[in-house]
Amino acid sequence: MPTDATERCFLATIAPLEAVLFDIDGTLCDSDPIHYFAFRELLQEIGYNNGVPITEEFFVKYIAGKHNQDIASFLFPDWDQQKAMKFMDDKEVMYRRLVSEKLKPVDGIHKLCKWIKERALKRAAVTNAPRENAELMISMLGLSDFFDLLVIGSECERAKPYPDPYLKALKGLGASPHHTFVFEDSVSGIKAGVAAGMPVVGLTTGNPPELLRGAGATLLIKDYEDPNLWMALEEEAARAATRTVAL
Repeated sequence: MPTDATERCFLATIAPLEAVLFDIDGTLCDSDPIHYFAFRELLQEIGYNNGVPITEEFFVKYIAGKHNQDIASFLFPDWDQQKAMKFMDDKEVMYRRLVSEKLKPVDGIHKLCKWIKERALKRAAVTNAPRENAELMISMLGLSDFFDLLVIGSECERAKPYPDPYLKALKGLGASPHHTFVFEDSVSGIKAGVAAGMPVVGLTTGNPPELLRGAGATLLIKDYEDPNLWMALEEEAARAATRTVAL
């Protein structure tokens, strides 16, 4: 198993750093508990699982980080698509109502964004969330002016866990996967970033560390205050300064 020091060296392999890509749910903000509450309440209302509320473990395993069409197909295999997606739309309406009261940023996100902005790195948000959700969350976090680009999974040929959304972000930013890394919190998102050829930093905000590492995460952090993250970033800043002096 790699050591903390080995994990932190991942930035050395992509120097010089050009861009940083972020998922949104569970990565910029601690939104998974809100999604879980909305799913649990609405599924119980319609008598799903004989009216027994879904557990958090069920949510993490089968719902978190996945695209709405995939979730609908899993939850309602016997429903027609229109009916299943109507349920998903109702859930998103409930989610957006709750978000206005309950959304919290992941600790340290604004500190990290400041670090990225000061170095003029390119940045994009890449999510399987519906556009209306994504734009609302980014706005509520005060990050509307931070991102150069917002990529929505359903607007790509394939959503995460396929690499298409991340490849679209790289193309839109004009960035190379060899000089870019990703922040993600879900198995599907990590698989998408890895498949797009980038190292992925996994946040343990909602999923067990062993699942994130198994999906291919290079470094695991609790939040953006994590010392291991800042050691890696400081080492990258030192390398960048050395390159500037050499030029």
